Amino acid sequence: MTLLARLASDVQLMFRRPPRQQYGAICYRLKKKSGDVEVLLMTSRDTGRWVIPKGWPMTGKCAHEVAAQEALEEAGVRGAVEKETLGAYSYSKVLRDGVQVVCKVQVYALEVTDMAKNFKEKGERTIEWVSFDEAAGRVREPELRGLLLAFKRVMTERLASPRAKQVPEAKQISAAKQISTK
Repeated sequence: MTLLARLASDVQLMFRRPPRQQYGAICYRLKKKSGDVEVLLMTSRDTGRWVIPKGWPMTGKCAHEVAAQEALEEAGVRGAVEKETLGAYSYSKVLRDGVQVVCKVQVYALEVTDMAKNFKEKGERTIEWVSFDEAAGRVREPELRGLLLAFKRVMTERLASPRAKQVPEAKQISAAKQISTK
């Protein structure tokens, strides 16, 4: 390695920042007639790519509470959010000043029970309810795709179990183990 290449590498390492932390939600609902599970996807405001609701930490709020708040502000959905993370994924974000940073998003399940008519970012994004497979096909981030498909397997198992009809959905999820993305 030449001296110039080594200096360039050292400078890159000096300016490399740790990932910025965000919290997000995989929002889902059970279709009454068919019993199928749908997940919510929305477009990002800047690039128009398909994403889940997510945002920065908020003072005085736990990570799962931030995920629920972002789901309300960005997509207008309310519901029961789980306290245990489903996993995490990373993506590159360009900040307002043009700086590109890596963000790590901790993801929580949120069973949607209500949709608000008015919410903070209404009209700024396209919101769609889709199947797990459709959602996995639309998102760009491979780790998020993996989380969606892993959560699909968990939900399929839960809905197939005899206890699924006896135990409310929110309690089933809190009893579930953390999903591994590996």
